[in-house]
Amino acid sequence: MIVRKTAAELEKMRRSGLLVWQILQKLREVAVEGASTWDLEVVAARMIEDAGARPAFKGYYVPAAGEAFQFVLCTSVNEEIVHGMPNSKRLLKKATSFRSTPG
Repeated sequence: MIVRKTAAELEKMRRSGLLVWQILQKLREVAVEGASTWDLEVVAARMIEDAGARPAFKGYYVPAAGEAFQFVLCTSVNEEIVHGMPNSKRLLKKATSFRSTPG
């Protein structure tokens, strides 16, 4: 079944997409060697709040963990596949190489 969006729904989607793009552009500037994944979290959370928006993942209950996700971002780095949690001790390093295939 095809569900058609109203003009108001499409506008909300457009504004949300634009905000995500703006946040990613800012995080690109902040994600430098020595920055922590927590630094990224703080910037993204502030931008979302300033825009009057609500983060999609924060507060999402995870049955396997037995608690709600506490962050705005999932900050997986390099070999981590998904669900990296922002941490002030997890510092970004300059990339030395990138391989898209194992081995």
